[in-house]
Amino acid sequence: MIREEKGQSLVEFALLLPIMLLLLCGIVDLGRLLFAYSSLNLTAQETVRLGGLGRSDADMREYARSQVRVGDGSSLSVQITPSEASRRSGQNVTVTLSYSLPLITPIMTQIIPAPVLAAQSTIRVE
Repeated sequence: MIREEKGQSLVEFALLLPIMLLLLCGIVDLGRLLFAYSSLNLTAQETVRLGGLGRSDADMREYARSQVRVGDGSSLSVQITPSEASRRSGQNVTVTLSYSLPLITPIMTQIIPAPVLAAQSTIRVE
């Protein structure tokens, strides 16, 4: 006896579609996180190089915020140690960048808070 199975594939697709969409959004989020982390590291290295050349803290902050490619540069936190007033030739200067990157996966934003990415780089002042 032959049974009617016309709706079986539609039901299977309806059951698997939400899982596949979550997986796809998760992959996109992971790619965004990796890109953001790489971009922050590169921006930190370029910014600390300015400090090594004797530029001011304000110049370094402005440069970092204009060069970051992960989102809104005004949301980027830039910490520079030691401060411009106490920096001397031969000392190390460290730049730490941090940025909170919101996730796009709908359910994950309710479970996991937005990750805060941080990058740090150090160079000797010339």
